[in-house]
This record gives sequence, structure tokens and C-alpha cells, in this order.
Amino acid sequence: MFSFGYPQLLILLLLLPILFGLYVLTRKARNKKLKQFGQLPVLNLQMPEVSRYTPWIKISLELLLVAVIVVILARPRAKGEASASTVNVQGSEVVVALDISNSMLASSTEDPKGISRLQRSKFLVEKLIDKFENDKVGIVVFAGDAYLQLPVTDDFSSAKLFLNSLSPSLISNQGTAIGAAIDLSMTAFSENPQCQKSIVLITDGENHEDDAVRAAKTAKEKGVEIDVVSVGTSKPMAIPLGDGTFLTDENGQAAMTACNEEMAMDIAKIGTGVYVSANNSDAVDILADQIAKAKKANMQKKIFTPNDEQFPVFAWIALALLIIDLLVSDKKISWLINTNFFGKQA
Repeated sequence: MFSFGYPQLLILLLLLPILFGLYVLTRKARNKKLKQFGQLPVLNLQMPEVSRYTPWIKISLELLLVAVIVVILARPRAKGEASASTVNVQGSEVVVALDISNSMLASSTEDPKGISRLQRSKFLVEKLIDKFENDKVGIVVFAGDAYLQLPVTDDFSSAKLFLNSLSPSLISNQGTAIGAAIDLSMTAFSENPQCQKSIVLITDGENHEDDAVRAAKTAKEKGVEIDVVSVGTSKPMAIPLGDGTFLTDENGQAAMTACNEEMAMDIAKIGTGVYVSANNSDAVDILADQIAKAKKANMQKKIFTPNDEQFPVFAWIALALLIIDLLVSDKKISWLINTNFFGKQA
């Protein structure tokens, strides 16, 4: 089946006969002016290199080029409308609880100019999403408060878009409310009781203000596993603000932050999950393997079938027509002039 995304634009093809008519009128006006200098047959003899036919070839090419461009604008496609279908798959649900407090702007390594903890976390989550096939993923962000950024979905492209937009400026109340993040993550899952659910908590563990241990125990009782990724090192680091300055404390001194790995390990132990440092080169594989071990359940997944766009074919045709038009001049083609198609052989 062949169709167009914007079939109404095909009405522009009606311009072709109008353009051709204008060209014919222009040619007639030109010939009328030439007659002021003599008879056309005589003038043609005085200009033997000027062809009477190549102008018509050029206008034909140019009109065909316009027609192809109109077809491109109408978006030709071979499979008709895009479609979405739902299929049953085996998978699990994962909510990423990501710390976006100010301390996550500090370097994730012992190098003060190293990649920030937040950027390393985003990179890790994006690579983890790439490992998913039939699973669903959601995103919760937290600092002093926790917010649901994306409920569990199989739309990984949207998840990555939300992920890339995250920054500490999204939450005015600073801190590290890990307990609130775990509690909110529990609400981001679907109501499918057969589906294994897990939380991937990513934090530097700095300045945790609420009962993270209590929240981890509650999640465990409800069958939700918590895997924990610590970001940063135990070396205290200053927190850059992006304008060459650093975050200061109430005394005007540079605020220093260090990763609390012990707290992260405790939460992972209580949540019966794995603990891994973001600086571990195998962190993504370790998390993916742990999630893959989860009990899979029947889930519905939307399969999107895009249109089979055909405009690239017409774009190449348009380019070819343009090149040919540029190569064709108003002069006669020299090798045709010297060719005797009907003369007798010597």
C-alpha cells in the first residue's frame, strides 16, 4: 500500500501546468524581440551553437524537479499509517531512585575536576536501560524531598529524555531524603502482583535526613528488592556551582562532601540487593545481572511500527535531476554536432 502523510500538499502539482504556461509565454516574448533583428531562421544560422531543443529539455527537468519536491513534502510512505500493538512478554519492573542534591555536583573521583557524581549516575542509568529488553523502568528523584519523575514504562526513549533533563535545580529543598525516595518508589510500580519489583538507589549518601533503614525494611516486607549504587569517594570534595565558585556553609567556608559507602551497603543488605560503586567499571553489568535474576511475569508491551518513509528515494531523484539540469546548457552538445547519423559513409 502506498500513501502520503500530507496528501493535501499534492494539490501543489497543479502549479506545473501554470509554470509551463508562463515559460511558453516567456519564450514567445523572447522570440518576438528577436524578430526585431531579423527572421528567426536567419538568426539561427548566425548562432549555430545555440540549440533550439535544450531549453525545452531544461524546463522539463526543472518542472519534474518541482514535482518530485512536492511529492517529498507530501511524505510518501509504503506501509500507510503508523501503528501500535500490544504483545505479552516476560519481564520485571525497576524504579531508579536518583539523588539530585547539590552534593551530586561534586566530582565522582578523587580528581576535583573529574566527572560529577550526577553525570556519572546519568551515564550509568542510561547504560543500564540499554540492557533492558522486556522490563519496565521508572524514575524517582530526590534531595530534601522526593518526586516521581516517571512511572514505570517500557518507553525507554522517554526515560532517557527525562534522565538527561535532571539537575539539582529541580528541587529547592536540599538534603538527601533516602527514606522518602524509597517510599515514593514503591508507589511508582504497577499493581501487577505477579511482577517482580526492584529499586535501584543511586546516591552519595551524604547528609541523609530520614529513616532510610525503616523504608528499606518496609520495601523488603513487600517483596521489593533494593540495589544500591554509591557515587563518589570517601575523600571530601568541594561542590562546584558551575560559575567558578563553590557551595559554602554558614561560616562562608567551602562545603565539603564525601560518599557514605557504609550507609549504602547497609541499605543494600537490608533490601536483599547488591551494592556496587559507580566507579566500578562493571557496575552496569552487576546491576543488569541482578535484575535479570528477578522473577519474570507476564507483562504487556507496546510495539510501535513506524511508517516506511519513502522520501529518501525521491530526494535522490531530485538531486539527480538538479545535477543533470546544471550540466545541460543552452548550447548544442558538441559530440552531437559532429555526429552524422544519416549521412553516407565515405
